Amino acid sequence: MRENLVYPLTYFPTYISFCKYTCIYIGTGHMFLHSQIHDYLCEYKLSLYSCFLRHARSRNYVSECEVYKLESVPLDFGDYHPLKPITVTESKTKKMSRKGSTSSTSSSSSSSMIDPLSSVLDGTDPLSLFAAAADPVTTAATMDSTRKKRDKDDSSAVGSDFEPWSSKRSEILARYTTTEKLSINLYMGSEKGKAATPGSAVSEKVRTRLEELDDLEEGSQKELLNLTQQDYMNRIEELNQSLKDAWSSDQKVKALKIVIQCSKLLSDTTVIQFYPSKFVLITDILDTFGKLVYERILSMCVDSRASLPDNFSPESVNDTAKETCLNWFFKIASIRELIPRFYVEAAILKCNKFLSKMGISECLPRLTSMIRGIGDPLVAVYARAYLCRVGMEVAPQLKENLNKNFFDFLLTFKQIHGDTVQNQLVAQCVEIPLYLTLYSPAIDWILQCIAYRAPEVLLTEMMERCKKLGNNALLLNSVMSAFRAEFIAARSMDFIGMIKECDESGFPKHLLFRSLGLNLALADPPENDRLQILNEAWKVITKLKNPQDYINCAEVWVEYTCRHFTKREVNTVLADVIKHMTPDRAFEDAYPQLQSIIQKVITYIHDFSLLFSVEKFLPFLDMFQKECVRVEVCKCIMEAFIKHQQESTKDPVILNALLHICKTMHDSVNALTLEDEKRMLAALINGFIKMVSFGRDFEQQLSFYVEARSMFCNLEPVLVQLIHSVNQLAMETRKVMKGNHSRKTAAFVRACVAFCFITIPSLSSIFARLNLYLHSGQVALANQCLSQADAFFKAAVSLVPEVPKMINIDGKMRPSDSFLLEFLCNFFSTLLVVPDHPEQGVLFLVRGLLNVIQDYTWEDNSDDKIRIYTNVLHLLSAMTQETYIYHVDKVDSNDALYGGDSKFLAEINKLCETVIAQILDHLKTLGKEETLKRQSQLALYFFNTILAHGDLRNNKLNQLSVNLWNLAQKHGFADTKTMVKTLEYIKRRGKQPEMSHFTDLALRLPLQSRT
Repeated sequence: MRENLVYPLTYFPTYISFCKYTCIYIGTGHMFLHSQIHDYLCEYKLSLYSCFLRHARSRNYVSECEVYKLESVPLDFGDYHPLKPITVTESKTKKMSRKGSTSSTSSSSSSSMIDPLSSVLDGTDPLSLFAAAADPVTTAATMDSTRKKRDKDDSSAVGSDFEPWSSKRSEILARYTTTEKLSINLYMGSEKGKAATPGSAVSEKVRTRLEELDDLEEGSQKELLNLTQQDYMNRIEELNQSLKDAWSSDQKVKALKIVIQCSKLLSDTTVIQFYPSKFVLITDILDTFGKLVYERILSMCVDSRASLPDNFSPESVNDTAKETCLNWFFKIASIRELIPRFYVEAAILKCNKFLSKMGISECLPRLTSMIRGIGDPLVAVYARAYLCRVGMEVAPQLKENLNKNFFDFLLTFKQIHGDTVQNQLVAQCVEIPLYLTLYSPAIDWILQCIAYRAPEVLLTEMMERCKKLGNNALLLNSVMSAFRAEFIAARSMDFIGMIKECDESGFPKHLLFRSLGLNLALADPPENDRLQILNEAWKVITKLKNPQDYINCAEVWVEYTCRHFTKREVNTVLADVIKHMTPDRAFEDAYPQLQSIIQKVITYIHDFSLLFSVEKFLPFLDMFQKECVRVEVCKCIMEAFIKHQQESTKDPVILNALLHICKTMHDSVNALTLEDEKRMLAALINGFIKMVSFGRDFEQQLSFYVEARSMFCNLEPVLVQLIHSVNQLAMETRKVMKGNHSRKTAAFVRACVAFCFITIPSLSSIFARLNLYLHSGQVALANQCLSQADAFFKAAVSLVPEVPKMINIDGKMRPSDSFLLEFLCNFFSTLLVVPDHPEQGVLFLVRGLLNVIQDYTWEDNSDDKIRIYTNVLHLLSAMTQETYIYHVDKVDSNDALYGGDSKFLAEINKLCETVIAQILDHLKTLGKEETLKRQSQLALYFFNTILAHGDLRNNKLNQLSVNLWNLAQKHGFADTKTMVKTLEYIKRRGKQPEMSHFTDLALRLPLQSRT
């Protein structure tokens, strides 16, 4: 970069950039320094006011551009890339021990910057070191971090492709609910369970705990009756918290009591349809207990020197920890009832690691055998599920135990259809299909554990064993839910045959087909079987009488149809869904499933001409009668269109369908609609408008925009987009005609301009109107529509007085001055090239705008009005040049119209006198102490204006600039660094040809310190 580009007074030539529809972005002489002026300038007579314009320096814009343009310098990037991440390497620091010496740092890094703080501290925070040395909790913190790392390593034995139990928990709680009243039968023991006092003897402590365990079996009971489901869940959560509180207060036996009593609840099946959710809640407490016991024993293995390694062996565990661990197992072994004894021991199964290497592998078969003593098949299968869950967490490599649990379940499978279970179901008025679904979470989990990374031979054996059992629909459903989708898809016809053989009175067949469909959505079946699979499945699905059962199943198979078949099959499926869901307005209860169907269709069909040619697609949308749901569906369709439509379109099928969808979204807007929602809807509609193109048929394109304006009049961002699009259309017409309009294209461009002129007033945002008037006027000017351009600019001038003092920006009220200043600067840049109207007088637009600025009520503490006047001086200086810095093609600006006429220049001088008078009047008001800083800034700003645009060879102007310079520094508010750079710039300018007067000026500009 050239050095003089950083100078504060560099003038950046303005330009016109025709971008899109050729919005004309024009900047006038941007200065790095901003300024204000001092009151003692009033010593100058008014005759000096006009010296600025009489002596505005002549500009040769071409040569200035050459001087200030960027200099290209070849760069060798090598391995460097701006997006490449910075590599920070460790730096080694050597610290000198002598007093007053400096530390020397040697770094192994040559490609990255070294953080000096990191190198001095050698990567260690000294405060942390001191705190660690002084804080006795450090050891516990170290142990905690080690434990977290160990837990992470343990869980890593099972890969991320294994779905954890936690992901199923919420689904089970949401699915298995009840409206019946529940009860909790809890032990209410005495206060003997409180922690012994420190002074009590060991023998007394032991005797007390033995009495507590006896009391545990013989204590009083309290039954909480008539609990709602939510009350029950709240009570269980209270028990979980009580467990943690008892443990933290060193009441270990009380904690054990709570766990035992909670485990007993798992033997209660009085409200059988709630049992899966009860299992989830109770096992949460068991998990908490198991974790507390494990961490308690682990903490006893950590001394002040070191903690146990991640894969510790029992030999590294001290005797105290082993004794405590054995004590827990002995306590649990003394529990009389089978179910709580099984669950509590399974909860602390991981603690066997402290006792023996083979402890877990020996306990798992024993616990598996214990489950055989549970008579209720539902209770037993969930016990097996819990054991498999614990086994996968602590010893996932022990697969044999998982298989044994499943085979044991198969041996007792016939119990499900026995008299005992049937009598229980009759007593609770529960149908057998509903009862069988209660087994699904447990069996699914057991099979998932077995199938995880299992060889196909084992999976095939499992499937064959299930085949041999009668009434095996329940098992078949769990197999399809748990086994790999690829395994199921490859044997799809075999599974369909097995489903056909199932008894309809047991597990519902439509659930089996639903499970099969879920697998086929994830993996593809053999190609030759695909149509037969769809036909066999749909024969069953279409016969379902219950609309909810039907739609739950059809939703899954729609995805299979879209993946593998053409629009003909998709249309048939959609027609069948409409046929089933229309009677009795059944669709009103199935909106989530219907939304899912639409989402799947648009996921697989990206060609929207094909999509909208599906005969039943739009009638399918008509089922969404609820407005909020219908709008959500329309939003999904529009998002898919914007995402997948790569090329612009004029397909009438697509346009009519999407106009209808966009109209639906637009019509949902009302007074209560949130602004964010309006913005989202407008963005989707704008995305559609941008994708519509009729090529060279510009008239058809304009007709589309006119229709869109009438349809989307309530969304302001859409109207703004339409105005931009029409402006772009006018500029494309200009491009095609290469600026030489025919009678037809000239009339068309005027029609585009008229569209914008009548649309802009309907906008509520005043700055949106101002900017669009300016942009549309620029487009009109570029297309030689001079009278229309004048109309736009006049409208903008008349709108300026309506600008409020505060405007809403992103929900917050902000002052509007800065936005108005930016707009006016852009407006001035445009006015340079606007030719005067022959009937309106010289510079009629500039005069009108200055009058509006003068009458506008500005903030008392704002200098924006004077900044605007200073920018007007930039404009007037540019207007005095023989040739303007930029032009609009085929439009004669005032430099061509007036040709430097003296009357024209005299009019400019009069305007200049008025503007400078306003600036000096404002300076008089800035002489107070509290406004001196603003005065200094304004003085420097005016100084820069004179420096950039005035001819400093004129003595009066030269003296004015010196006085401004002194004023800027007079009260010590000027930035010294800025003043120094400004002076250096002036000196460098003096070294250029014919610029010696800058050298003389520099000698007259002293630098003053702040003091």
